[in-house]
Amino acid sequence: MGLKVGQLIPQFALPDQDGKLFNSNDIVGKKPFVIFFYPKDNTPGCTLEVCSFRDSYEEFTELGALVIGISSDSENTHRRFASKYHLPFKLLADKQKKVRTLFKVESKLFNLLPGRETYVVSKEGVILMVFNSVNASQHMKKALDALKQLKSK
Repeated sequence: MGLKVGQLIPQFALPDQDGKLFNSNDIVGKKPFVIFFYPKDNTPGCTLEVCSFRDSYEEFTELGALVIGISSDSENTHRRFASKYHLPFKLLADKQKKVRTLFKVESKLFNLLPGRETYVVSKEGVILMVFNSVNASQHMKKALDALKQLKSK
């Protein structure tokens, strides 16, 4: 099982689909954010998941949140994937699975399939929600609900 609600996220830095280095320290303290770990670009479940975040992206931004997707695909693969599906958020390339390891995202299916986990993180860097499910269609809904609850407090 990955990190737990109430824990601070670990600091990390990874390249995005444009080759720019994203550092988590640059966002902590500024706005809440969603980090979703997904197995692989251009697969049916992952495409469904990222497109659900894309289709609701405006709702996330209206709630003041940043959305970030992470998989072990390369920057080039992410760039093509983001372009093909018109993704408005950053996809980070975790080729060595270092950030996946920091977040303790477990592999599934006899360690053959990278895990699918979503985190909602407060502006202060505290984990507010963790959702771990192979069901790709539920991740965006759970993250959006958690942000709406945060906003209503």
